[in-house]
Amino acid sequence: MTAQQNQPTYPRASVKGPAEMFAGDVWFDQIVKGEEPSRVRMNSVHFAPGARTAWHSHAVGQTLYVTEGVALTQERGGQVLTLLPGQSITCPPGVEHWHGAHPEHLMTHLAIWEAPEPGSDIEESTWGAHVTDSEATA
Repeated sequence: MTAQQNQPTYPRASVKGPAEMFAGDVWFDQIVKGEEPSRVRMNSVHFAPGARTAWHSHAVGQTLYVTEGVALTQERGGQVLTLLPGQSITCPPGVEHWHGAHPEHLMTHLAIWEAPEPGSDIEESTWGAHVTDSEATA
């Protein structure tokens, strides 16, 4: 058995979500970026009211766990779902989706996903167009 590694998560600086991937004010803190053999990733993502991701997908899927506020999420072609603190949802590999804060509430969630196998030509995440206001309220 090997010793556990205690690597400080902070003081990594919070990062503003880039405008190509997010609408509105979004900040995230990287909590975990596993090194082989682990490929797990986890960010704490903080959304201002109404802020949201663009349409995107993850090669190995993604789980969201809401820690505060009111979240909205939708798979392409599906209904907009509401998530409250303590609730989670998993989006399967390759399924296009978005997530963000309800227009009247701040929201924070943990985003958990895995990177594809090393050496594969698969992108970890694929980003698309911004979600329109009409899509976000469908």
